Amino acid sequence: MSDAEDGRGDDQPPDSEDSEAESLRALREEVEEKYDFDNFGPEDMAKMSLDEWEAAFDPDTWITGEELLDRVERELKSRIAYREVFAVLERVERDGQDQLLVYSDEGYAVVYPDGSIEGRGTVLRDVKPTVALCSMEDYEVDDPPEDVTLPRPVDVTEGSGEFGNLMLQVVAGAQMLVGVGLLTVWLFFPAVNGLFGTSLPTVSTIFAPLVAGVFLVIGFFLFLVVANARLSDRFRAEEYRNRLRAVGAEEGDRPDFLPFDESGGPRVEPRGDDADATAEGKSEGA
Repeated sequence: MSDAEDGRGDDQPPDSEDSEAESLRALREEVEEKYDFDNFGPEDMAKMSLDEWEAAFDPDTWITGEELLDRVERELKSRIAYREVFAVLERVERDGQDQLLVYSDEGYAVVYPDGSIEGRGTVLRDVKPTVALCSMEDYEVDDPPEDVTLPRPVDVTEGSGEFGNLMLQVVAGAQMLVGVGLLTVWLFFPAVNGLFGTSLPTVSTIFAPLVAGVFLVIGFFLFLVVANARLSDRFRAEEYRNRLRAVGAEEGDRPDFLPFDESGGPRVEPRGDDADATAEGKSEGA
């Protein structure tokens, strides 16, 4: 067998390359129609297959380095400001390179200039798709608002629907008054009829107390709805205050579960058997 025949199988025919390019292009169009990359989130990222991921994100055009960190920082600031993500964002320097540190009371994420991510918890789940999108050249990052800090626990108010609660109370009070009034007229109808000589057949029947009971039940139910709404607002506000205290929004301290302290040094030496417990791997974010 000649050398030409030996090397014939190593050369890929042009038709095969064209078909692969066409299939990749078709898959990319299908992915763009299937997913909304303007609102790309962790759920969409989990649904994507490996082929869809490679088709949607071209590694040859990925943005890395300081530009990637700048884009991710701007995007996360916008999401934090609009309360889409509950987290604290810091730009830190470790091992001679800038990194993004994102943490909350339930986890953290560290974004490296090459696009890789280290962390755990819900924050890691929220940051991964953000890094993937910001590494794409055609993804436009919006400018964040001026104030992107989390509020202090003392500034958190208990609910914002007080006007709606007041309207429900007015309606409930009216229902209760109608019910009590109708029931009172029915109870004292014989005396009223004797004094004034009036004749109200409808009030004198069993229909009057039934209607009065309906009004009373509706009023009581509306008052119960208002009480439940105010109680729920109070619990949510207190829960939010506790989360803010946990991330140090009141005193400015970082949570103890972060892998390094304010100086950038490691808190403890990681052990081989609990490496997965302290970080869910160093995964490629793009």
